[in-house]
Amino acid sequence: MASLNVGNLGEYLREQRRNAQLSLRQLADAAGVSNPYLSQIERGLRKPSAEVLQQVAKALRISAETLYVRAGILDAERDRDEVETRAVILADPTLNERQKQVLLQIYESFRKENGFEIDIGLGPGTETEPEASPVTGPGPRAAGDGDDAGPRQTAS
Repeated sequence: MASLNVGNLGEYLREQRRNAQLSLRQLADAAGVSNPYLSQIERGLRKPSAEVLQQVAKALRISAETLYVRAGILDAERDRDEVETRAVILADPTLNERQKQVLLQIYESFRKENGFEIDIGLGPGTETEPEASPVTGPGPRAAGDGDDAGPRQTAS
C-alpha cells in the first residue's frame, strides 16, 4: 500500500503519542478507533476523517486544529475565530454529542449563507448543503425570487 500525502501527520501523531507515554493500543482505546487503523494512520497509509482526528486529539489532549492542518483538512491560514468557535462548541461539557453536531451544522449553514464555506466533515450532513435548517429555513434565495415582493399570495 502506497503512502498517502497527509503531510507529516503520522509522524506527528507518533511523536505526540510517545510524549504522552501511551502505547498505540492505549491511544486507540482512548480515541475509540481500532489499533490497526491507528497504526496505518501513523505510517501514512490511511487518511483519517476529521471526526477520527478530533477523537485522537481529545485522547492526546492536543488541539484538533493542529491535526486538521497537518492532515490537509484545514488551511494553516484559516480564520482562527472560526476554528476557535468550533473548538469551544466541541469542548462544552454541558452539551451532548448530538447537540454539538447540530450546533456545528447550524453554524456551518450560517457561514455558507454569508459566503464563508468550510467543510471538515465533522459528522453526518456536514458535507453537503442542507435543504433546510431549523433556524435559517430553506437557505438564501437569488435576487428576484420575491425577496422584495412583499407578502406571498396563496391560491384558494
